[in-house]
Amino acid sequence: MLLAAAPLAASNPSTWSGSLVGLVNPDNVTGYKRAAPEPLAPLPSSVIVQFRSSGAADAPEIPPVDLPTGSTLEQIQAVLNELLDSGGAKQPYAFYLSRARPDTATAEHLESSSEITSSLETSLRASPSLSLEATLTVLYQPLSIYRVVPVTRCSATMPGHTDAVLHVSYSPSGSALASGGGDTAVRFWDVHTSLPRATLQGHRNHVLCTAWSPGGEVFASGDKNGVLILWDVKKTEMKGAPIKAHSKYITAISFQPHHSEQELSKLLTASKDSLVKIWNVLTRQCVATMSGHADAVEAARWGGEGLIYSASRDRTIKVWGAEDGGEGRRAGTLVRTLAGHGHRVNTLALSSDYVCRTGMFDHTGSATSPAPHTKEGNHAAAAARYEELRGKGPERLVSGSDDFTLFFWHPATSKQPVKRLTGHQQAVNQIVFSPDSRFFASASFDKKVKIWDGATGNFLLTLTGHVGAVYCVAWSSDSRYLVSASKDSCLKLWNVDKREKKAVATLPGHEDEVYALDWAPDGSAVASGSKDRTLKIWKH
Repeated sequence: MLLAAAPLAASNPSTWSGSLVGLVNPDNVTGYKRAAPEPLAPLPSSVIVQFRSSGAADAPEIPPVDLPTGSTLEQIQAVLNELLDSGGAKQPYAFYLSRARPDTATAEHLESSSEITSSLETSLRASPSLSLEATLTVLYQPLSIYRVVPVTRCSATMPGHTDAVLHVSYSPSGSALASGGGDTAVRFWDVHTSLPRATLQGHRNHVLCTAWSPGGEVFASGDKNGVLILWDVKKTEMKGAPIKAHSKYITAISFQPHHSEQELSKLLTASKDSLVKIWNVLTRQCVATMSGHADAVEAARWGGEGLIYSASRDRTIKVWGAEDGGEGRRAGTLVRTLAGHGHRVNTLALSSDYVCRTGMFDHTGSATSPAPHTKEGNHAAAAARYEELRGKGPERLVSGSDDFTLFFWHPATSKQPVKRLTGHQQAVNQIVFSPDSRFFASASFDKKVKIWDGATGNFLLTLTGHVGAVYCVAWSSDSRYLVSASKDSCLKLWNVDKREKKAVATLPGHEDEVYALDWAPDGSAVASGSKDRTLKIWKH
């Protein structure tokens, strides 16, 4: 019956309304055609737009303009550059269609705004509730003028470690590179020659975490025995004896941001013993101990707003005061607890991470201090860079968990999550904000990297291509490129600026899993560390 019906349907599809089984081309059958899409509602040929800066308080006032509805992103940028009289310099901008009134729109309204990624018409159709009869508010945010060239080749392979390389990181200026791993050694490398500069012994167990001070003078490392060691980078030697910081292994180290204190004298450590401690780098004494977690602390961050964040296997994130404050509050006082995850919380990311890491150094690795080599000048430069970031909105926190989800928080003001982010199908390994805080990326055991909006937490795109768990990611300093490292022994380069879902380049070379990754703050190179006991440098 079905075999006979097939040619009948093919010869006279209008008479066929039976089973689709056996049909040569079911889509041609009249009775089963998909419904035609409804025609799009017409839009006006132009709309009145009021441009408002999302951050700078001293931004010039721009009169409303009549903008064609079909304007592309490049055309809108050209109009704004003309209105701001950029003097021939083409400053790139990001634009956000806001629901706020033009006279009240600020950076805080970025959360309820939608980014214009292709054309004004596309964004208007995505926001049908906007009244096109009123003046529309478009927030603009300047992007980096400089462009980092994508890395495409391995320029150096650096052997030396005798066990897996667990950490690699560039100094805040990008002028030095350090690594640590399972062989208990900390190594400094020359970034110009890719040769070893010093091999530092002192740990007696795996080096599990490392961190640079914001000025780049001190390097800290913590091991599986709970021992903390401070290293003098210039002299390549230990600063005093090792410190028995915790009874169990150290899971995180974070220095106090440069903009919050002139002396650069404090850091925090977190441990499997469920404690977080603040240390004075100069006196080498513990100045505060934060107890409250019921299980191991997996991650910790020293934020830009005078707060410390710690994430634990007890499924909570705790917010602590980092400094002595009013009402008799002392450093280490619990401010609030953030709850919501269903499994252990193993990674944290702050929108201020990059600025807190680089301090006074700009994208070229040069100090922006008005009075270089002075504590006052360096502190002022770091504070100015942080204030510029604050103009883009409040400090945001994103947490990742073994429950496959991420939570988006405004931790300085609320204990309630702004949004719960789902999509990953296995545990989340790492989350990293882009340097300009417009995006954040999450890496997971599900072999995928996901990109999210840094202001709202909205999902943007999924990057697929790895054939093994993705362990870590790193952003270029201009926030346009992302590089990821995986269990499949490869690195992949992605162009987030163009929202490309396919990798720009695949970078093979390691012989085993890639555990560590960092992109130099000056954009010059990417460093990776692997289970194959080598470091590799990747350049254009």
